[in-house]
Amino acid sequence: MQHRRLLFGRGFRVLFDCRGVQAAQMVIAPGGCEGGPDNRHRAAEQWLFVVSGVGLALVEGRRTRLAAGSLLLVERGEAHEIRNTGRTPLKTLNFYAPPAYTAAGNERAVARRPVRC
Repeated sequence: MQHRRLLFGRGFRVLFDCRGVQAAQMVIAPGGCEGGPDNRHRAAEQWLFVVSGVGLALVEGRRTRLAAGSLLLVERGEAHEIRNTGRTPLKTLNFYAPPAYTAAGNERAVARRPVRC
């Protein structure tokens, strides 16, 4: 068993991974954004759950509004950006399958044979 209390301080933080899935938390300040046209997880799907705040997701050029309770799936290889459009921090809980980041928060090298669902 692994357990961690989520504090949602600043930025991106890998929490832990197990059996091909990774959990991370992300906080984006008001007016800030993460990602962009070159941000793609070539070997992993990303599930993003909005804990609090409001924002906008741009995935492959499509816009989706985000608010507390929103669940977004960014599929493997899709270019994406998350923007905070509100006045408070945008706090998200993210799951990557398979894990996309090292414990230090750096993107992992692309696997030669990614695991398919």
